[in-house]
Amino acid sequence: MTGGSFSRVGVVGLGTMGAGIAEVLARGGLAVVGVEIDQGALDRGRGHLERSTGRAVKRGKLTEDAQREILGRVALSTDFADLGDCDLVIEAVPERLDLKRTVFAQLDRVCRDDAVLATNTSSLSVTDIAVTTGRPTKIVGVHFFNPAPVMKLVEIIGTVLTEPGAAARVADLVKGLGKTPVTIGDRAGFVANRLLFGYLNQAAGMLESGHATRDDIDAAMKTGAGLPMGPFTLMDLIGLDTCLEVLDAIYAESRDRRHAASPVLRELVTAGLLGRKTGRGFYAHDNSSGDEEKAAGAAPVVGIVGVGPLADAIAALCDRAGSEVRDSAAGLAGCDLIVEAAEGAEAARALLSAAVQAAKPGTVIAVTSVDGSVIEQAMATGRPSDVVGLHLPDPAAGTLAEIATTVATDPDIADRAVGLVARLGLGVVRCRDRAGFIVDALRFPYLNDAAAMLGAGYADADSIDAAMTLGCGYPTGPIADLDRLGPDRAVTVLRALHAETREPALAPAPLLVEHVTAGKPLR
Repeated sequence: MTGGSFSRVGVVGLGTMGAGIAEVLARGGLAVVGVEIDQGALDRGRGHLERSTGRAVKRGKLTEDAQREILGRVALSTDFADLGDCDLVIEAVPERLDLKRTVFAQLDRVCRDDAVLATNTSSLSVTDIAVTTGRPTKIVGVHFFNPAPVMKLVEIIGTVLTEPGAAARVADLVKGLGKTPVTIGDRAGFVANRLLFGYLNQAAGMLESGHATRDDIDAAMKTGAGLPMGPFTLMDLIGLDTCLEVLDAIYAESRDRRHAASPVLRELVTAGLLGRKTGRGFYAHDNSSGDEEKAAGAAPVVGIVGVGPLADAIAALCDRAGSEVRDSAAGLAGCDLIVEAAEGAEAARALLSAAVQAAKPGTVIAVTSVDGSVIEQAMATGRPSDVVGLHLPDPAAGTLAEIATTVATDPDIADRAVGLVARLGLGVVRCRDRAGFIVDALRFPYLNDAAAMLGAGYADADSIDAAMTLGCGYPTGPIADLDRLGPDRAVTVLRALHAETREPALAPAPLLVEHVTAGKPLR
């Protein structure tokens, strides 16, 4: 073994994940020893390797000669003793502590004293595994993401016992394989899962509380937050049993209620409805898709009261849809929809009372202020049955509108509001009158978790952003998102969420508040 590099690497467990890791190592020119429990499991592992590399050949990403070379570098065995000559061994067995400890006890016996042993865990404590071996200084965590040949991120975890050189050498190996290593300490969920699963769990809680429907929450996060898929589609893809395992592991360590698994998630798992792999989870996976509501009818006449960036954005949307816009008191009488787009609650109240007097009965009145609840503003108008909340999570993009109804909103008005806003060319989702509507109520707590992680020095801004973009497929990382959306807006929404729920994890992270006070971006 020269220059601290690894030339022969073992992989224990050749399920989808282990076979993927073996493929990545072999593609990188390393000699690989793949070990499975019995011949049947070994044959399945060989099948994974042949299918995955075969798909790459079909797509023209690999030649048949290169495929043969890669497969030729992987020696398959059912005998742990064959790992005796490896410089590094990566364990990739199922996520059960007892099972992993058993594997490490065997590795301890057969591997050379100077060999580094790594666990590919997504949620278990690396320290818990390390202390049961006779070489805790040589144990690291190496968390590949599924599918390993495609995903760029690898989290490298050092414990308080790991010798500094071990984690650094594994990180160098990972970089040499064309991946992006992020080196961090041993905390449940590490960076990516800790941030991702707090958000997914909150979405499940939001569904359970009746705040919004499954389809509206998924549509809101996809269209309004620009995510590749909504939380329920993603949980069904990951597997609800896996989601529950990760949440339970993080909660056991942190006692943070954001990671206390939502009862609906536990109920689905108990019922064996685990998502895509069983055909049903939050969705029934029978390839039928619900028809989206299409907006029909002429573009509405829209009254806009208030001035500022939001009023301008709404006016631009109306122009694009061919809607007539009116902003004089006299013109409001003939409007289908009146939107209050004032800056600040006081200004909004004054403008609203004038608008309400001018509007004909049954006109939809939409309030947009985020610093006061919709019901308070609705009651102040004297005709609360006509009032809905309207929120554009990304006004510049002009893709999604959230409509919040209060207990006083007339159901016909709510339906009409959805129809009118849809005719402006926006996707529309509905929710109840709660702080943050859907998108901000889910987005800002996740961003707050990232700010808290940064503030604690657990990972730097680049590592946190890389974890979410490369590990979870997010279009942008959370620290970049906070700077784009504005730490001040984050703090405003988080304070409203905290005041409403009294949930300690929703109080703005001290680092965020400090940056807002200093007027400085996080980066």
